[in-house]
Amino acid sequence: MARKKKPEEHENHERWLVSYADFITLLFAFFVVMYAISSLNEGKYRVLSDSLVDAFKRAPSSPEVIKLNSETPSLSPTGRPNVIIQRVPVKSDPAQEVKRKKQEENMKGIASDILKVMEPLVKEGQVRVTQGPLGVSIEINASVLFAPGQALLEKQSTQVLSAVAQVVAMVPNAVQIEGHTDNIPISTPGYPSNWELSTARASSVVRLFIENGVDPARLMAVGYADQRPVEPNDTNAGRTRNRRVTVMIEPDVKVQTKVLQ
Repeated sequence: MARKKKPEEHENHERWLVSYADFITLLFAFFVVMYAISSLNEGKYRVLSDSLVDAFKRAPSSPEVIKLNSETPSLSPTGRPNVIIQRVPVKSDPAQEVKRKKQEENMKGIASDILKVMEPLVKEGQVRVTQGPLGVSIEINASVLFAPGQALLEKQSTQVLSAVAQVVAMVPNAVQIEGHTDNIPISTPGYPSNWELSTARASSVVRLFIENGVDPARLMAVGYADQRPVEPNDTNAGRTRNRRVTVMIEPDVKVQTKVLQ
């Protein structure tokens, strides 16, 4: 007996409605979330604005303060608040200004005294004395102080450094002694690299300063090797300039420079 043939199932052409309904539901949820995010809570915005204004008022004095307008903000076409920014000038502290001017005068006096005791070497170009925001910098060519590859001070150099030390001993400023070399490698039993050589040279100057009455608590010895050149190391003149010892006499109080944008 032949099997009865099953009737063919009718193809459902409306199955796409299920996917379409899911898509519409997700799209509706997406726009609800976007609307909720873009809604402005005026009360919370006013609290934030007032808090920022109060914080800027309590901040230390600076050349100017950015102040947010705490009034009810107008809305831009996108629905976001138009924030009005006002730059309010703040008066400088008279006491701080007097202190800064006094500090500048003191540093000028120190630089002048250093120039007097090192005038011959300055004229020969072996010593450079400059004054800037970081203090008074005395850059001494290493050939004036040390033999090549050595960190012991030459006898003729001790007189010049002793005169500098006597000037430094009369002021309370902190002093940082920096040793620098060129990029030519060194490898000796005493100095395996330029790091050891530059640090040892800075330490020799510190020791001489202490022997001439400078308080050790004010001194710091730092070796930079060849990492801070002032000239390219591709010429003999550049390498000679980079082999140096820098005596940095720091200001009494570091003045913080505020950058306005």
